[in-house]
Amino acid sequence: MVSGGSVGPEGEGDPAVAVERDEAVVAPAPARELVVGYALTSKKAKSFLQPKLRGLARKKGIQFVAIDHKRPLSDQGPFDIVLHKLTGKGWQQLLEEYRETHPEVTVLDPPGAIAHLLDRQSMLQEVSDLDLSDCYGKVGVPKQLFVNTDPSSIPAAVTRAGLSLPLVAKPLVAKSHELSLAYDPTSLTKLEPPLVLQEFVNHGTFTDPRGVMFKVYIVGDTIRVVRRFSLPNVDEGDVSNNAGVFRFPRVSCAAASADDADLDPHVAELPPRPLLEMLARELRRRLGLRLFNIDMIREHGTRDRFYVIDMNYFPGYGKMPGYEHVFTDFLLSLAEKDYKRRPNYSSGEG
Repeated sequence: MVSGGSVGPEGEGDPAVAVERDEAVVAPAPARELVVGYALTSKKAKSFLQPKLRGLARKKGIQFVAIDHKRPLSDQGPFDIVLHKLTGKGWQQLLEEYRETHPEVTVLDPPGAIAHLLDRQSMLQEVSDLDLSDCYGKVGVPKQLFVNTDPSSIPAAVTRAGLSLPLVAKPLVAKSHELSLAYDPTSLTKLEPPLVLQEFVNHGTFTDPRGVMFKVYIVGDTIRVVRRFSLPNVDEGDVSNNAGVFRFPRVSCAAASADDADLDPHVAELPPRPLLEMLARELRRRLGLRLFNIDMIREHGTRDRFYVIDMNYFPGYGKMPGYEHVFTDFLLSLAEKDYKRRPNYSSGEG
């Protein structure tokens, strides 16, 4: 169990959705241009490399260069940082070979570390093992079950595992954000393995049953939190009166932002900052990742009981307020910290 010690109170002033480390210092722009090679799908590049990010990056001396993933990386560049979110064994092999021959280049993030977040069977294991609890609250994961058998055997497997209906069904491979809610044993037989079944945890209130999820974005040492509407509470009447599988294409879409909504204060209150900092720090260390997000909910009827229900590598930072400042500062900080600069890179110091 990881327990927190004495942590100082949060800063005074109007509570903000943004949560950052107080001691974070904006790194100065390097004397020469910082070259960031990126290997992203066209959709990801469009959502991430928005004009506001490119413009600010140019002002700070950062150049984004597209990588041709069909060519060896050593024939391209040179790069200071490689930013990527591509899958496939071919790309992973290219990247690993490049890391071996160019240890001075920072790769965000190592393919082996990313793999932990691509499989929902193991994705939340680090959170479960962490068993984080301190004076600010407790963070765990819902009870869940990996299913890779004939659908007709799912109800019996759920009973043996001691899971309670309704259950959230998620594809095993985390490329898809689709999820389903199964209310009764019969509906479980209509699911399509392989998948992960997760107990549904109510995260609204009696007065406001709308569920709210906290998307915790992590960029290096920086944390930002936004609220998103989620699935509403489910009561015993809903379980007994509903049957079948209810499918939800993507719960945490941009249109579901809850930051400006008139919410019950008990639902809207952000998780305590010290708790988030401890969780992020431990997961960065355990996962070996610097770019990821955590989807958290607060259990209905509690103030300090939280569950991590999903994690993603290199999430949609374009939906995070002020992401262009956070990300460019992060890239510059990597350049400042990295003592293994490429041979022809000058720091400008006399």
